[in-house]
Amino acid sequence: MKKVLLATAVFSGTVLALEITGAGSTFVYPIMSKWAYEYNKETGHKVNYQSIGSGGGIRQAINRTVDFGATDGPLTPEEVEKNKLLQFPVVIGADVITYNVPEIGKTVLNLDQKAVCDIYMGKITKWNDPYLQQLNPNVKLPDRPIVVVHRSDGSGTTWIFTNWLSKVCPEWKEKVGYGTSVKWPTGVGAKGNEGVTNYVKRSQGGIGYVEYIYAKQNNLPVARIKNREGNFVEPSVRTIQEAAKHAKWDKSKHFYEVLTDQPGKDAYPIAGSTFILIPKDQPERAKKANVFFKWVFEKGDKYAQELQYIPMPENVKKLVLEYWKEHGVAP
Repeated sequence: MKKVLLATAVFSGTVLALEITGAGSTFVYPIMSKWAYEYNKETGHKVNYQSIGSGGGIRQAINRTVDFGATDGPLTPEEVEKNKLLQFPVVIGADVITYNVPEIGKTVLNLDQKAVCDIYMGKITKWNDPYLQQLNPNVKLPDRPIVVVHRSDGSGTTWIFTNWLSKVCPEWKEKVGYGTSVKWPTGVGAKGNEGVTNYVKRSQGGIGYVEYIYAKQNNLPVARIKNREGNFVEPSVRTIQEAAKHAKWDKSKHFYEVLTDQPGKDAYPIAGSTFILIPKDQPERAKKANVFFKWVFEKGDKYAQELQYIPMPENVKKLVLEYWKEHGVAP
């Protein structure tokens, strides 16, 4: 009963359904849509979420044009404080490398740090490049140009991908760096995970990075990626969980944590989390958003797992609830 009272407004004796607005990460869009649908079905309250990319989500949260923003590239504790925001993780996922090479169909390719870096630096330009062939000795790679696809919008998927590249490729770190948007050395841009997925699907020879669920939903092949232990690891719920288990979530640092290039024999190296940004200086508005996220933490895990996302561990959820209370935004 308490939750219903918090989540409604009363005018002249009429109880109105709550409407929450959010925007940002395309990475989290499939599960956010599912959560919003189930939440509405159960409570009658609406969550309108715009899949505009993490850069847009950060901007809209800072400008207070939405009740919450969602980003896969966490803000530093200093940025969170400067913009009078609060930040907490909501779900874990991963970037995957997908490709469209008709000659090999759905064959799973091995790619290591150097291969991905050199492709995105514009140094490896053909699928039958000797280095790629060396990584995949049992696959006959074609003499076909590589069509490099990247995000054109500000994107947390890009943040995760370029953060990983900056850790594993010194040249990338020096010349390009990481962020929600970067100056790409080569390739064509497409908007959103949806845009990159569609561009790769229609481009023979295409390669791109997308959120794991988009590749699964579109039945795209995804590469095994070499991790820091030297093992080629295929993305899966298990291998993404392996990457997440070493994370050190700290509420005093607004949960700032990076899951790329984590240790572990079976850890998938391009993992990440989606973070929610809410206004610290507008506690009633923040509480309104957190009514929804409290429901997500209590009832949303099964929907996340159905869509191949990794729910936040119970101990992290407990920390988030404590964090809300400490900052006066607990619903």
